[in-house]
Amino acid sequence: MPALSDVIAQLDALWPPERAEEWDAVGTVCGEPGAEVRRVLFAVDPVQEVVDEAVRLGADLLVTHHPLYLRGTTTVAAATFKGRVVHTLIKNDIALHVAHTNADRADPGVSDALAGALDLRITGPLVPDPTDPAGRRGLGRVCELDEPLTLRALADRAAARLPATAQGIRVAGDPDRTVTRVAVCGGSGDSLFAQVRAAGVDAYVTADLRHHPASEARQHSPLGLVDAAHWATEWPWIEQAAAQLDEISDRHGWNLRTHISRTATDPWTAHAASASPSSTPGAPN
Repeated sequence: MPALSDVIAQLDALWPPERAEEWDAVGTVCGEPGAEVRRVLFAVDPVQEVVDEAVRLGADLLVTHHPLYLRGTTTVAAATFKGRVVHTLIKNDIALHVAHTNADRADPGVSDALAGALDLRITGPLVPDPTDPAGRRGLGRVCELDEPLTLRALADRAAARLPATAQGIRVAGDPDRTVTRVAVCGGSGDSLFAQVRAAGVDAYVTADLRHHPASEARQHSPLGLVDAAHWATEWPWIEQAAAQLDEISDRHGWNLRTHISRTATDPWTAHAASASPSSTPGAPN
């Protein structure tokens, strides 16, 4: 079985930490470099429920997309929920490694996995990485459909293919608009509307769309928006990442066992449907 340092070296080759945004916090959070790794759990969020799952599995390494301490800390006291995570990991000899915006930019990366889940054919990155001469790395992806769909049908596909959440799928635009070219960005994507417009796509699938950027995007063009939950748009990446480590394990004869967390860590737990606009108090009849 490999040492943790051997596994981390391969993960860093997949998602080089130097390609993360300057504000990001990626890499190994805790773990003994010489410890043996037999089981690896992949998840989106390093929250207590996921750490408890790693303990039950007997995992030696937890790999997550989201950082535990994105903005730093001065304490890992168990009186805080993040401190409890650290204590649980160390007590059970479980290492934690994070691949965040470095995994977003990778080839394949988070948006490749999202496009794959939606059966979209990728033509290139939405925001190319200028350091990649092959033009494959970068944020988001521009894609094409093999057969045109309506915006409604694209949203239905997202609802069927992505993990279910309380939010479900929100749509902005004409549901009957024909869609042939689609931009996707796993996670929060409303900072990329300028690039989406420049790509000339018919629809944009992403998460965390805010009122003003979405409204302004709709005023610029008839672009259709498909807004899923943040966690749901990034979850396909953990399947992709586990498969990548499986291939590395097979190549090196490591016999690792990889697991994919299906624990729903989306923070929203319920959804109350709004009244129709015509029946909203104060709305004109």
